Amino acid sequence: MKLKLSSYWRSSAAFRVRIALNLKDMEYEVIPVHLLKNGGEQMSNAYGEKNPNHLVPLLEEGDHHIHQSLAIIEYLDEIQAEPPLLPKSALDRAWVRSLAMDIACDIHPMNNVRVLRYLKKLDIGNEARDVWYQHWIQLGLASLEKQLANDQRVGRFTCGDEPGLVDICLVPQLFNALSSKMDVSPYPALMRIFHECMKLPAFIDASWEKQIDAEGSNPAAPPQE
Repeated sequence: MKLKLSSYWRSSAAFRVRIALNLKDMEYEVIPVHLLKNGGEQMSNAYGEKNPNHLVPLLEEGDHHIHQSLAIIEYLDEIQAEPPLLPKSALDRAWVRSLAMDIACDIHPMNNVRVLRYLKKLDIGNEARDVWYQHWIQLGLASLEKQLANDQRVGRFTCGDEPGLVDICLVPQLFNALSSKMDVSPYPALMRIFHECMKLPAFIDASWEKQIDAEGSNPAAPPQE
């Protein structure tokens, strides 16, 4: 049965799931859900019947609906074991999950669409909003950099020489940082991993400009000559 993924091209959470599906080489259909037009298509009653949180992504498998990107990714890892997205040892899996949650639970929620939209409702100007946005990203990325700079588990990717859960979460967050013109030079370990990821078709094909609903370009792409 073909999987369906409700997605928005710039959604970090949906981006994560697209990467995971691509790494697993699983066939899926993207159902675009525009988060900005007409107050947000995710706020419609029809979408709310499937996902009462009114967020993307949403994975549909027949009559079954799964929301929350990390839950979806772990589900994909359970139903298709290869390639694995989590390491073998329980201790390493806990470490990987903690880093993924640093991104998905602590950094990303502070600068997603609905939070930024609410700041605008409070009459907070664009400049102050951008300061808010970058503060939380910088704080989180600095912590990740410190954790990954010298850890022996880090290889070509975050945990060894194959991409996994942390890389899946890291790349979309760095897309956001680059899009906001944030200085990423303080994060050499993160950016090295990022560039390794962006050599792989699974990450390239999941990126912003490759989506059927894309309205912009890849902020991580090198400048054209």
